[in-house]
Amino acid sequence: MKYKKTITLVVAMLLVLALFAGCAQQPAAPAPATLPPAATPAQAELEPEPDEPEPEQVELLIGAAMSLVDVVEALSEVYVAEFPHVTIVHTFASSGALQGQIEEGAPIDIFFSAAAAQMNNLQDQGLIYGTGRNVVRNTVALIVPADSDIEITGFADVALDTVGIVGVGDPEAMPIGRFAQEVFTALGVADEVYAKATLASDVRQILTWVEMGEVDAGVVFMTDAITSDDVRVVEVADSELHAPSVNPVGIVETSPHKAEAQNFIDFLFSPTARAIFEEFGFSMY
Repeated sequence: MKYKKTITLVVAMLLVLALFAGCAQQPAAPAPATLPPAATPAQAELEPEPDEPEPEQVELLIGAAMSLVDVVEALSEVYVAEFPHVTIVHTFASSGALQGQIEEGAPIDIFFSAAAAQMNNLQDQGLIYGTGRNVVRNTVALIVPADSDIEITGFADVALDTVGIVGVGDPEAMPIGRFAQEVFTALGVADEVYAKATLASDVRQILTWVEMGEVDAGVVFMTDAITSDDVRVVEVADSELHAPSVNPVGIVETSPHKAEAQNFIDFLFSPTARAIFEEFGFSMY
């Protein structure tokens, strides 16, 4: 009996040892597979971006009235500094002369007039692309030599016998000439004034005559008068006495550079251009 108990105990111990041995021989569960880290954008090799093509070199010819000489040159200098692929060339003359040049096929890209009449004439002929836009205003001034001792206080006094030769523009060709004629007509002294008037081909010629004392008085735009220390402004004409003195700009229909011309015209309405216009005595339209 005692012997059987001993055998039973031995068998039980062997079973327990066999169980532990079996557990020890079971393979461990495989570790989960790991993936390599994804490449970050910084690690990825970027394709080089193609260089932007250089803008094509363009030359713009601006035909501008003589009263706009100084301001147009200043505006052009600032513009080409920002757009160096553009070269600007100027031709300055009276607005009537420029109208004639455009009618005859001159290769002008942009027309910048001293009055609306010449722009309207070209538009009516289909020679302006789209429509012109009024940019700035000017005023009409009566001037005398700075050292003049003639008693003259305004436009009406030009008719007095004490005033000799008067320098005015050709009213058929020049806006300043037409404005002067309208002022003297409204004041009722046109006959007396034009009996002793000499007609100029452009406004700067009138300014020079007065500077040199070759005429006793002259009618110019205020923006011309302020360019000279050798003249004195006697009076600025009441704007109700003449047609509006506005400066429109437009693209000539035959221009091969309409996009570049439009970009320059857009620049004329920018804050930068406004400051330049005001520096030269113009007021924005």
